[in-house]
Amino acid sequence: MKPAVKKRAQNRPSSKDDLSRSLEQIIRLLGEDPSREGLLKTPQRAADALRFLTSGYRQDLKRVLNGALFTVKYDEMVIVKDIEFFSLCEHHLLPFFGKVHVAYIPREKVVGLSKIPRIVDMFARRLQLQERMTQQIAQTIQSAIDPLGVGVICEARHFCMMMRGVEKQHSGAVTSAMLGAFRTHKETRDEFLSLVSHTSLNF
Repeated sequence: MKPAVKKRAQNRPSSKDDLSRSLEQIIRLLGEDPSREGLLKTPQRAADALRFLTSGYRQDLKRVLNGALFTVKYDEMVIVKDIEFFSLCEHHLLPFFGKVHVAYIPREKVVGLSKIPRIVDMFARRLQLQERMTQQIAQTIQSAIDPLGVGVICEARHFCMMMRGVEKQHSGAVTSAMLGAFRTHKETRDEFLSLVSHTSLNF
């Protein structure tokens, strides 16, 4: 009887060395020579860059928030807008980038303002879809502080549209996620939209 072969976990994070070797092989498959002077350290540099750009997989929400939840009697809209982000499209591994606007109406607690951009980064630094990232940000804030509602708008440009395919350099995508009062009350939603309407994709 043959001994059972232990299968490698398919989603086990690779080490930096594994990633460097894989990138070196990709350079070869592209028809380049990874041993030439300009490419000698490219696999290691690219591995470092990719691990940073996907560092969101290794972040934990509790550590991101770090206890910055506060009980406050405040029932007006809180908005953090123009949060810049960079992400990687999961379909082509090409960048997409833009701005996120986040609003919520507290019920009993507020979250430290600097934590909202950190939540955005936690989800942006993954292989992503803009639509999914927008929903993840909204749902995370909703579950963290149970507000009366959360609104998230994401505006982005995608290199998979700009550099390949249709090659439209000035087109952009806008996605939104509206939870609670932002979904059920038109006036709340309209107030949020009016307060961030100055923003355009000219970045």
